Parts: sequence; C-alpha cells; structure tokens
Amino acid sequence: MTEQSGNWERGVLEKVALSAIQEQRRARRWGVFFKLLTFAYLLFLLALFMGWMDEKSDGLSGGKHTALIEVRGVIAADTAANADNLISSLQDAFADKRTAGVILRVNSPGGSPVQAGLVNDEIRRQRTLHPGIPLHVVVEDMCASGGYFIAAAADNIYVNPGSIVGSIGVLMDGFGFTETMKKLGVERRLMTAGENKGFMDPFSPRNPQHEAFTQGLLNDIHQQFIAVVRAGRGKRLKETPEMFSGLFWTGDKAITMGLADALGSVDSVARDVIKAEKIVDFTARENIVDRLAKKLGAGVASAFPGFGAQANGVTLR
Repeated sequence: MTEQSGNWERGVLEKVALSAIQEQRRARRWGVFFKLLTFAYLLFLLALFMGWMDEKSDGLSGGKHTALIEVRGVIAADTAANADNLISSLQDAFADKRTAGVILRVNSPGGSPVQAGLVNDEIRRQRTLHPGIPLHVVVEDMCASGGYFIAAAADNIYVNPGSIVGSIGVLMDGFGFTETMKKLGVERRLMTAGENKGFMDPFSPRNPQHEAFTQGLLNDIHQQFIAVVRAGRGKRLKETPEMFSGLFWTGDKAITMGLADALGSVDSVARDVIKAEKIVDFTARENIVDRLAKKLGAGVASAFPGFGAQANGVTLR
C-alpha cells in the first residue's frame, strides 16, 4: 500500500512539473512573439522617420504622376545634393512607367563644378533616352552658379518673381596669413618635393606664377560653364556682357534675359504643363548608416590635416 501511494505521489509531481515546463515554454514563445512585434513596430517608425517609405509607394496605386527631385543646398560630394544621389533619383524617376514628367526643385547657391557637371550630363542622357518625358526646373529662393549649371539642362526653367538666378562664374577663395605671422614672430617652414607642391600655400608669400596659373584654370572652367549654358538655353538667351560676369538677377529679370522661361511653382507646372497633378517624390534620402559613415569620414580627415590640399577647391558660386 505504501509503495502504491508513493507511485501515485510521484506521478502527480511529474504531471505538475511537466505542466510547469509547458507553461514556461508557452510564456517564452509569447515573449519572443511580442518582442518581434515590438521590434517590427519600431523598425516601421524608424523607416518613416528616415524617409525610407516615401511617396514613391503611391505610384503603385496607378495613374500618371509628376516625379519630383529636390536639389537643395550646396552641391558637393559630401552633401545631400551630390551627384550620386541626384543621378540615382533621375534614373528612378525616368524609369518609372507612370512618370509623365520630372521636376527638379532647385534651391541652391552652387557648389562643385564636377558634381554639377555630372548631373547636367545625366539629365541630357535621360532626356535622350526618354524623349517623351519632359524635365523642368522650378526655382525656389535661389538657383545660382552650380545650381544653374544643373538647371541649364532642363527643357524649361520656372521661377518665382523674387527668385535669385544666375551667378555664372567660378571662384577659388582662401586667406593669406604672412603679415600676421610676421607680427607674431612665426616662421613658416615648408618643405616640398616638386617646385609647385606648395601651390597657393596660405602661409607663404603670394606667388605671381601660381596666381597666373590659377586664373587660367578658373577661366577654363568658366568657359565650360558658359558653353553648358549656351547649349542648354540656345536661342532663348539674350546675351549681354554682364550675363557671364558672375552677377545674378531676380526671377522676373531672368525671364527677360532668357535665363528662365516663365513664372511657376511645382504645383502649377505639374498641373498645367506636365498635366499630371499627382506629385511623387523621387529624391534619394540618406539613411543612418550613410550619415554616420560621412561623419566618421569627416572626423578622420580632420584628424589628419596633412593629407588635405593646400588650396581651397574650385567652386561654382
């Protein structure tokens, strides 16, 4: 009788233990499920915040749309308005079968002639590949220098009366510290291999040969800029001696000079010119990894200034 009682108690204990183990397993499974659900929700919010899920998804609903691409801020390799981003945006916009036309909304003071030139080339290439899809530029506050270098490739340029347009010129700026160094008793000790390696060094006296060479370089790039504007605007330009002098004008004046075509906004051009009122944003957006990588790269570059160029870069602004 005692042995049977012991077996019965043992069986009850085993059932209770097994039930507890099963309950723990269920609790763990539900815990994993809710953790995954929470992670997916946070990832969704992050995607919205970073602009990964933008208006491109609207294009899936059907119907023609106007593709919008932003050219905002300084045009340079290390900014959002770099050639890689803008070219990728252009390719996506023209490749979309629902794109009726493309608008570049420009608000830029200018920047790198190389980056602007690459974008200009891609606009002309896409217009050749897709002759039925027009590309127009809509200027907000400013379309100057490198910004206008890009805009010149468009079918038409639309402005606001108060927009600033032009500044067709090239510059290379910097500072000279030789007089300050003399007053402070600082001696410059520059060693180079190559007679021109210390080109335009701000801590050395001005060198007429270097300045003449730099001026020739700027003149060459300026002529490239002028050629791009003439090719893009054609007979619409009403050239004057000051047009390519680096000056800039209001939107109204730019229309009179042939630097722009008409007044217009993104909405009005999409609605009245392209005839596709629905606007879908194709602007390439940077994600967190890209931003961190750029910041890290900038930090490394600043930590090793000896590897940088002595003279400032050439700028279209």
